[in-house]
Amino acid sequence: QVQLVESGGGSVQPGGSLRLSCVGSGSISSIATMSWYGQAPGKERELVASHVSDLRISVTDSVKDRFTISRDADKNTVFLQMNSLKPEDTAVYYCYAQVRASGTHNFRAYWGQGTQVTVSS
Repeated sequence: QVQLVESGGGSVQPGGSLRLSCVGSGSISSIATMSWYGQAPGKERELVASHVSDLRISVTDSVKDRFTISRDADKNTVFLQMNSLKPEDTAVYYCYAQVRASGTHNFRAYWGQGTQVTVSS
Protein backbone atom coordinates (compact mmCIF):
# COMPACT_ATOMS: atom_id res chain seq x y z
CA GLN A 1 0.00 0.00 0.00
CA VAL A 2 1.36 3.39 -1.05
CA GLN A 3 0.33 6.63 0.58
CA LEU A 4 1.14 10.28 0.03
CA VAL A 5 0.64 12.51 3.04
CA GLU A 6 0.78 16.29 2.80
CA SER A 7 1.42 18.72 5.61
CA GLY A 8 2.28 22.36 6.11
CA GLY A 9 -0.92 24.06 5.01
CA GLY A 10 -2.64 26.72 7.06
CA SER A 11 -3.87 30.29 7.15
CA VAL A 12 -1.54 33.19 6.50
CA GLN A 13 -1.79 36.85 5.73
CA PRO A 14 -0.92 38.19 2.29
CA GLY A 15 2.82 38.36 1.87
CA GLY A 16 3.40 35.43 4.17
CA SER A 17 5.08 32.11 3.47
CA LEU A 18 4.29 28.45 3.84
CA ARG A 19 6.24 25.30 3.15
CA LEU A 20 4.25 22.29 2.10
CA SER A 21 5.63 18.79 2.46
CA CYS A 22 4.51 15.52 0.96
CA VAL A 23 5.91 12.21 2.11
CA GLY A 24 5.45 8.97 0.27
CA SER A 25 5.25 5.85 2.41
CA GLY A 26 4.50 2.19 2.06
CA SER A 27 5.85 -0.37 -0.36
CA ILE A 28 7.64 2.03 -2.68
CA SER A 29 10.27 0.78 -5.06
CA SER A 30 10.83 4.05 -6.90
CA ILE A 31 9.17 7.38 -7.60
CA ALA A 32 9.34 9.20 -10.89
CA THR A 33 7.60 12.57 -11.04
CA MET A 34 6.41 14.31 -7.89
CA SER A 35 4.15 17.30 -8.35
CA TRP A 36 1.93 19.78 -6.60
CA TYR A 37 -1.54 20.68 -7.82
CA GLY A 38 -3.82 23.39 -6.52
CA GLN A 39 -7.61 23.47 -6.54
CA ALA A 40 -9.16 26.83 -5.76
CA PRO A 41 -12.80 27.02 -4.67
CA GLY A 42 -15.10 26.38 -7.60
CA LYS A 43 -12.24 25.66 -9.98
CA GLU A 44 -10.56 22.64 -11.46
CA ARG A 45 -7.38 21.16 -10.07
CA GLU A 46 -4.37 22.68 -11.80
CA LEU A 47 -0.69 21.82 -11.94
CA VAL A 48 1.46 24.18 -9.88
CA ALA A 49 4.90 22.60 -10.01
CA SER A 50 6.59 19.35 -10.98
CA HIS A 51 9.90 17.73 -10.12
CA VAL A 52 11.07 14.96 -12.40
CA SER A 53 14.74 15.34 -11.56
CA ASP A 54 17.01 18.14 -10.41
CA LEU A 55 17.44 19.05 -14.05
CA ARG A 56 13.77 18.78 -14.93
CA ILE A 57 11.72 21.11 -12.79
CA SER A 58 8.74 23.14 -13.89
CA VAL A 59 6.69 25.75 -12.11
CA THR A 60 3.61 27.37 -13.60
CA ASP A 61 4.25 30.89 -14.85
CA SER A 62 1.80 32.58 -12.51
CA VAL A 63 3.76 31.55 -9.41
CA LYS A 64 7.29 30.84 -10.64
CA ASP A 65 8.70 33.96 -9.02
CA ARG A 66 7.24 33.01 -5.64
CA PHE A 67 7.02 29.22 -5.42
CA THR A 68 9.86 26.71 -5.43
CA ILE A 69 9.61 22.94 -5.65
CA SER A 70 12.30 20.71 -4.24
CA ARG A 71 12.69 17.07 -3.42
CA ASP A 72 14.49 14.72 -1.09
CA ALA A 73 14.54 11.54 -3.12
CA ASP A 74 16.07 9.48 -0.33
CA LYS A 75 13.07 10.30 1.87
CA ASN A 76 10.42 10.11 -0.87
CA THR A 77 9.53 13.68 -0.04
CA VAL A 78 8.66 16.71 -2.12
CA PHE A 79 8.36 20.26 -0.87
CA LEU A 80 6.66 23.40 -2.11
CA GLN A 81 8.04 26.63 -0.71
CA MET A 82 5.42 29.32 -1.14
CA ASN A 83 6.52 32.91 -0.61
CA SER A 84 4.79 36.28 -1.00
CA LEU A 85 1.44 34.54 -0.82
CA LYS A 86 -1.58 36.25 -2.30
CA PRO A 87 -5.30 35.72 -1.64
CA GLU A 88 -5.61 34.14 -5.08
CA ASP A 89 -3.23 31.39 -3.93
CA THR A 90 -5.97 30.14 -1.62
CA ALA A 91 -6.64 26.54 -2.57
CA VAL A 92 -6.38 22.96 -1.51
CA TYR A 93 -2.94 21.75 -2.56
CA TYR A 94 -2.55 18.12 -3.56
CA CYS A 95 0.58 16.07 -3.89
CA TYR A 96 0.84 13.79 -6.90
CA ALA A 97 3.43 11.13 -7.61
CA GLN A 98 4.15 8.43 -10.14
CA VAL A 99 5.13 5.46 -8.02
CA ARG A 100 6.37 1.99 -8.78
CA ALA A 101 5.35 -0.16 -5.87
CA SER A 102 7.56 -2.97 -4.67
CA GLY A 103 7.06 -6.14 -6.64
CA THR A 104 5.51 -4.37 -9.63
CA HIS A 105 6.86 -3.25 -12.97
CA ASN A 106 4.72 -0.24 -13.82
CA PHE A 107 4.37 3.22 -12.39
CA ARG A 108 0.97 4.28 -11.08
CA ALA A 109 -0.40 7.69 -10.19
CA TYR A 110 -1.11 8.43 -6.55
CA TRP A 111 -2.66 11.47 -4.89
CA GLY A 112 -2.46 12.80 -1.40
CA GLN A 113 -5.52 13.89 0.56
CA GLY A 114 -4.77 17.59 0.13
CA THR A 115 -3.81 20.38 2.48
CA GLN A 116 -5.68 23.66 2.71
CA VAL A 117 -3.87 26.95 2.16
CA THR A 118 -5.83 30.10 2.97
CA VAL A 119 -4.39 33.55 2.34
CA SER A 120 -6.44 36.30 3.89
CA SER A 121 -6.05 39.48 5.87
